[in-house]
Amino acid sequence: MNSSTTAAADIAHAKRPVSSYWPAALGAAAATFQIVTGVATDAVAITVTVAACCYLAAAALGRPWIAWAGIPAGSVVVVLSEIAGIAWWQGLVVFAAVLVVAGVLRRAPVRPFAAQILALVGFGGLAVAAVLVSPRLGLAIAGIALAGHAAWDYVHWRRNTVAPRSLAEFCFVLDIPFGVAAIVMASTG
Repeated sequence: MNSSTTAAADIAHAKRPVSSYWPAALGAAAATFQIVTGVATDAVAITVTVAACCYLAAAALGRPWIAWAGIPAGSVVVVLSEIAGIAWWQGLVVFAAVLVVAGVLRRAPVRPFAAQILALVGFGGLAVAAVLVSPRLGLAIAGIALAGHAAWDYVHWRRNTVAPRSLAEFCFVLDIPFGVAAIVMASTG
């Protein structure tokens, strides 16, 4: 994609109808719900890890819409992990490993697939570190990871690759306020 097609896409995107802003509205509603019900380290860490798994799923399976399905799938993995008596992040590690194997078996395109694996290792690693350190420091780490994930969302939104633009928009509108709320709570705590 060259700069003239990117500029044309930006102009077309700027003229979109109000009803097409549903991903942003949904992201804002999700962030509001998370903040109102309590900003906890686990909730922030789970959010960033599941978000990274969504992008990995789309890249591994070669279907952008799978990123949306990754939200409930990741949530089910978290719940089942806790029912089974293991940490949520251990369940998501298994989920991610299955996605990596699936991507390798289907010979997913290397660059986007590898980028999503590295992103999951980075964001997921920070999320796991967040739950293993002191609560206040952990909340700050998880908040920074989630707010930082918004930049990853923006890259995908801008390029319109790997996952649908709607998911990237939903995700960065969720990530920024929830991540910042975690950072503020950790700082003032």
